[in-house]
Amino acid sequence: MSQHCQMNRADVLDRALDRALDIASENLKSYKTEKAALLFMAKVSLAKMVPENELVLLVAEHNRDCFRRVIAPALKSSSDIYRKRALTLTFCLVGIHPNLVAQFMSITSHQVRRLLRRLRRGVYDRLFKRHKEASRYESKEIRDHLFDVLHAPPSAYNINRTTWTIDLLHDVLKDSGTLIGKNSICRIIKGEGYTFRKTREVLTSNDPSYREKLQDITRTLQQLGPADRFFSIDEYGPVSVRERGGRRRARRSEKPTIPQYQVSKGNVTVTAALELGSNQITHFYSPKKDTEEMIKLLHRLLEQYRDCRCLYLSWDAASWHSSKAFLAEVERVNHCDYRKTHETPAIKLQPLPARAQFLNVIESVFSGLSQSVIHNSNYQSVEEMKAAIDRYIAERNEHFRLNPRKAGNKIWGSEQVPAYFSVSHNCKNPRLMSVAGIR
Repeated sequence: MSQHCQMNRADVLDRALDRALDIASENLKSYKTEKAALLFMAKVSLAKMVPENELVLLVAEHNRDCFRRVIAPALKSSSDIYRKRALTLTFCLVGIHPNLVAQFMSITSHQVRRLLRRLRRGVYDRLFKRHKEASRYESKEIRDHLFDVLHAPPSAYNINRTTWTIDLLHDVLKDSGTLIGKNSICRIIKGEGYTFRKTREVLTSNDPSYREKLQDITRTLQQLGPADRFFSIDEYGPVSVRERGGRRRARRSEKPTIPQYQVSKGNVTVTAALELGSNQITHFYSPKKDTEEMIKLLHRLLEQYRDCRCLYLSWDAASWHSSKAFLAEVERVNHCDYRKTHETPAIKLQPLPARAQFLNVIESVFSGLSQSVIHNSNYQSVEEMKAAIDRYIAERNEHFRLNPRKAGNKIWGSEQVPAYFSVSHNCKNPRLMSVAGIR
């Protein structure tokens, strides 16, 4: 009995030993296969040592046509994503297990199987082509419509509020047939350099005649004749002549500073007119902003553009822009006797809506001028600052004389927008409003 038990125990041990040897042999074979697969994938993906014609022979015959048409071209793609997908599918088609492919390509096995499903179903456009529709916020028509609404007061749309909110803008656009999401509205506004909290001061006009005045200006620009000139007029300053801060190049250990309290060396105020047709600036320096300076600018424009038929003057609602004395002077120079004697063009006023400085195109030039010759400056005298401003305007005028078709495309100190009138423009940089006392 004991001998029989010992024989059974010996048989069990022999069978266990044989099983262990078989498992070891299988593991060794699996190890060699896995090692060979890893070396093959490394050659194909890293060293690119396996030619395409050899890869085709390794793929099953019923998959070769699909491999040649869909996967092989993607292996040479400049897109890393497309090439990674093509390599993943290639390794699976040559017979490597998806789990091993997933580990080698550093993706999940679920992603590998999803790619294989799309390949089997023939959904090739979801493998190597991505159809991305144009974002709603990139549409110029939608952007112009949004700013047309945003620049008008809410009361113009029968809304009993003083400022816009994203929800109100979304509702108004939706009612007018423009379908755009609230996130896209925020993105468009932020793309102009604003957070929505700043729109209370800069982006909204409270003029009850906003639409009528805007339509008058637009109609005038559309009907402008070859002998007509349209001017955007405003004042820049007063700018204090002192050391000024701004963005400048510095080492990481350096911290540029300027004194908080400085003795001013004087002030500079520029009165300027931008002719929208030729993008030429007429300017001079004024001791202050008042009616006398506007009359001076009026006569300077009459003299400079004597050969024109009509001059249109457009500006904001400052009191000296529409004072009784100035309007009387405009009436005097428009009289037939005066025009016949002095051979001057007619003057027509096209005032901007109240609190609508974002429509005043010359504000864009002032923003570029401020960034170019005012920021980081330390002029020692008023004359030195005036010389820098004169040179900036002269170079800008010369550029647009030589390149009339590219007006606004050339960046002059990062002007806020190209120098042409558009209801969607926001010509005034909100960050620069307090730099030089810009109104």
